[in-house]
Amino acid sequence: MSIDWHEFNTLEAELLESFQNLTREPWLDEVMTLYTGLDDAGKLAIVTCVALLILRKDKRIGACASVALVLETLLVNLIFKPLVRRPRPYIINEAIDVLVHMPEDYAFPSGHTGSCFAVAGVMLLCLPKKYGIPAFLLAVLMGFSRMYVGVHYFTDVLGGAGIGMGCAVIAKKLFKR
Repeated sequence: MSIDWHEFNTLEAELLESFQNLTREPWLDEVMTLYTGLDDAGKLAIVTCVALLILRKDKRIGACASVALVLETLLVNLIFKPLVRRPRPYIINEAIDVLVHMPEDYAFPSGHTGSCFAVAGVMLLCLPKKYGIPAFLLAVLMGFSRMYVGVHYFTDVLGGAGIGMGCAVIAKKLFKR
């Protein structure tokens, strides 16, 4: 049995259109556009790594988060996006309303989501819950924002989250040695 990827993308783009129709509010448009932009070029994840390196006595956590972020960036941008070559949802379904600049690269997986989960994953695994849980929830919010603004499918976000968390686990194991 083979999978018809065009049909799958079309179905998922229709689901994204429905998601947008259910969730869109003018005030939330502004919030989600602002929040999703915080991690353009990995800015939010990078700033978090730098803060962990500067503010924590134990610099290994900042170094671990940095390694997770670099690993995630390499996997997403150099391996998965060029390998999968999934078109963005607004290319498949013109009814999807895009609130931000339309990225020209491929959709799968979500790099914004992956970078946030890579760093938040390290925080969740290595810091007290009072820091780890909010970081994790902010990473979930980044994934939500990427769908909300119309640039990623649900499975792009799920893939980015999985890759990011996987990189966090790998980085933690590297630093445990």
